[in-house]
Amino acid sequence: MKKLVLSIAFFLSFSINSFSHVDHYAKYNYLEYELFRNNQSIGYHKYDFKREGDKLSIISEVSFKITKLGVDLYKYFAKSEENYQNGTFKSYFSKTKQNKKDRYVNIEVDPIDENLNIEGSSYKGKADKDFIVGTWWNHEIVKAKAQISGISGRIIEQTVTFIGKEEIEIDGKIYKTLHFNFKSSDETLPDSKKLNTDIWYEEDTYLWVKAAFEKTGYWEYRIKTFN
Repeated sequence: MKKLVLSIAFFLSFSINSFSHVDHYAKYNYLEYELFRNNQSIGYHKYDFKREGDKLSIISEVSFKITKLGVDLYKYFAKSEENYQNGTFKSYFSKTKQNKKDRYVNIEVDPIDENLNIEGSSYKGKADKDFIVGTWWNHEIVKAKAQISGISGRIIEQTVTFIGKEEIEIDGKIYKTLHFNFKSSDETLPDSKKLNTDIWYEEDTYLWVKAAFEKTGYWEYRIKTFN
């Protein structure tokens, strides 16, 4: 019951705060996260925030590899660009290399109905304008009915649970955070397609500080640098 009351109180306060989609990141120019698998550092995820007038572009780069006995078993590299104007989403483009497999997605706002046009390696078609690209830095994802894969364009309907307030330590620094769990709404999906991710946002700033999930190992994103 306590968790339910906390969840309701948080979402009510969240829904009336004055932040637009990206205003809470106005003071940041760069974010970097270290990626871990089974507590071993394997790569990075970087965000560069580029501003020009009322336009904002977020350039993202992810790179990691899994090795065993000095042999690369799995290599991953992705680059994306996310665009906003006056704090409102306009477009998203990404290309991903998973070993030798190429994936992509292009998302743009339809000028007529303001819904989303998706051209991706897993999905091509329309999506509701209230769906959000699954880039965890944007705290608005906690209110979305569905997220769109930033790798392939797949639409993932989600159930979001507010777990509670937690203090977590990363590289010797204590963060007061809000902890959420994201799960696929469709329980019939195969395990490989199911969403089950925990994300922590700093309580006062909504800065994304950590994410964790299990998929052939325990994965974590931990904030490393922000300025």
